[in-house]
Amino acid sequence: MGYREIIERAIDTGREVLPEHEAYQVCEEFGIAYPPTRFATTREETVEAAESLGYPVVLKIVSPAVVHKSDAGGVIVGIVSQSELKDAYDLLFANVKEKVGDVPIDGVLIQKAMPKAAEVVVGGLKDDLFGPVVMFGSGGILVEIFKDVSFRLAPLDRDEAMRQIKETKAYEILKGVRGAPPSDLDALADLIVNAGKLLSALPEIKELDFNPVFAGSDGSVVVDARMVIGS
Repeated sequence: MGYREIIERAIDTGREVLPEHEAYQVCEEFGIAYPPTRFATTREETVEAAESLGYPVVLKIVSPAVVHKSDAGGVIVGIVSQSELKDAYDLLFANVKEKVGDVPIDGVLIQKAMPKAAEVVVGGLKDDLFGPVVMFGSGGILVEIFKDVSFRLAPLDRDEAMRQIKETKAYEILKGVRGAPPSDLDALADLIVNAGKLLSALPEIKELDFNPVFAGSDGSVVVDARMVIGS
């Protein structure tokens, strides 16, 4: 299914937020890297998917009623065996029921765990005056605490994306600190450029949130993706 079909189906069914696995399908068509990921609707499919991907894996809930999965206990990381996966599957559903209640659940995402790297955020929005705008900054919970972000109009080229990166405090971490290797800034700049292309090509995307992006020495990977549909 192409990205245009994904967006049109979301609009037709009244979904305001794309399911994460569909957001990744859109990412793929714009050259934005993400971890190997499978969608499953049963425990058996979940086990098969994890065995296919190889451990360790991350388990995530997929529900139109759960936008911020971590807040609802809808993300479990560090799963290294089939027995842990089965326990995590039950815990995931129990967590969501306790935090959110009996909400509709589409299934779960099984995601290959990625090596830790510098965490940044790449996002965007559709501004009523300026059109599509791309955001970059410190990722994870730091984006809410330090608000270390920089903005650019989309589309933009790699040179402009590189200037955007260097405007933030995150740049100091990306250069490598305390023995950590420097991040591949060219790959990160390309991801920002491609996020801008996505926003420019899809005016139906009102908000875009890749947080965190793992910016490693051998590339950048989006490990959580949220796309909000709006007019």
